[in-house]
Amino acid sequence: MSNSDPSIALPAVERMREHWAIVEPLMGGTQAMRAAGTKLLPQYPAEAEETYRDRLALSTLLPAYAETVSNNTARVFAEPLQIGEDVPDPIKALCTDIDLSGNDLNSWSVDWFRSALADGLCHAMIEHQPTVDAEGKKLYKTVAEETAAGVRPYAVIIKPGQVLGWRFDGGKLAQVRYMERVEEADGEFGTKCIDQVRVLEPGSWRTYRKSDNGGAWVQNDQGATSLKYIPWVTFYTGRTGQMTAKPPLLELAHLNVKHWQSQSDQDNLLHVARVPLLFVFTDNEEFQLTISSASATRMPRDGDAKYVEHTGAAIEAGRTSLQDLIDDMRMAGAKLLQKDKQSTKTAAQANEEAAQELSPLERLAHQFADCIAQLLQILADYGNLQDGGHVEMRGNFDSDFAPEISLPNLISMANSGKLSDETLYSEMQRRGVISDELDWPKELARIQTQSSKGVSLDD
Repeated sequence: MSNSDPSIALPAVERMREHWAIVEPLMGGTQAMRAAGTKLLPQYPAEAEETYRDRLALSTLLPAYAETVSNNTARVFAEPLQIGEDVPDPIKALCTDIDLSGNDLNSWSVDWFRSALADGLCHAMIEHQPTVDAEGKKLYKTVAEETAAGVRPYAVIIKPGQVLGWRFDGGKLAQVRYMERVEEADGEFGTKCIDQVRVLEPGSWRTYRKSDNGGAWVQNDQGATSLKYIPWVTFYTGRTGQMTAKPPLLELAHLNVKHWQSQSDQDNLLHVARVPLLFVFTDNEEFQLTISSASATRMPRDGDAKYVEHTGAAIEAGRTSLQDLIDDMRMAGAKLLQKDKQSTKTAAQANEEAAQELSPLERLAHQFADCIAQLLQILADYGNLQDGGHVEMRGNFDSDFAPEISLPNLISMANSGKLSDETLYSEMQRRGVISDELDWPKELARIQTQSSKGVSLDD
């Protein structure tokens, strides 16, 4: 493919696509896994095509990967991100509808973080509605006129699978290309989707579409921006280099695919084992067997017939293997919450007596806050403001992998006097069993009042 083709993908992109070919179907659920076909569910060497299709259509996915990604994302956004006091009021106003689709900054950020956690990275850019015409003439004389017309910058998420290539110059992003799909009117009522390649460079952009005959890509549109850099921010969760990454939960993804395959085998085995096979032992070649509740079969002399059923040993082995896989997936998915020592990186940290303990997920949350701050700065640059400010992430990063196991232990400790009632109450709140809006001193007073009156649930 020619290097002048804007749709060409860099080798680094092709390498990352090998990872996404595994994680994207897992994120899409059972239907997406079935659509992947033999790529993720191999066909047996002697298995007929129709038999394989039936087996594939009955296979179901245990969504371990997707749920782990969603649960970790929910931990990061356990509390809405806090917009700092240093964020200018005009930018705060934009954050109430950051994408022009009604989503505020917090809701929009959840999708950005989730996609990056699943794929290893995800991109965002600040787009701006046109302020000049095709000839470069300004459409609005003042910022006030732009505001009155509703012209403003807004955020767009660019999924990693859309990106085709990039260039850096002196460590700064000099060009990025990605595929996008746009909708255009088709007749009075219809719409049509068109694939196009968008090329971003400092201060300018252009788009390419395939010619009418479906041949070469030709330039379709172009424009300029008021910025001297590309308004692009990449959030990494498994960075391997500039614009490249590896999903941090890739090993969990492989285990989930293995479970998908093993579950299919187990279901197929159960289907076979539940149907007993009838064996007839006779030397009479003319013997014909009739099986019906309203008829009887006359057997030749010394003949025999019996049903042969599966012993169940393979079924139990398969069930145990599936359970072991679930345990392995639970361990692989929990690694983002396992705290480790973070080496000191600044002079301020060097003065501390001990390094801060952070889990990988908590560290990602801090990095994500920095990425949000970069987006706010781009908004500030578009609005000729000096500083965009920052945000703070207040997630829940405590490791409580199995509340159903820890809660009985806590209750047992409290009953034996090894744990105070107040601590038990706070631990219940931390696990979401009790509402955070309840206050222990007030609740304690209610308990004491209830006890003094002899009130019970049976009354």
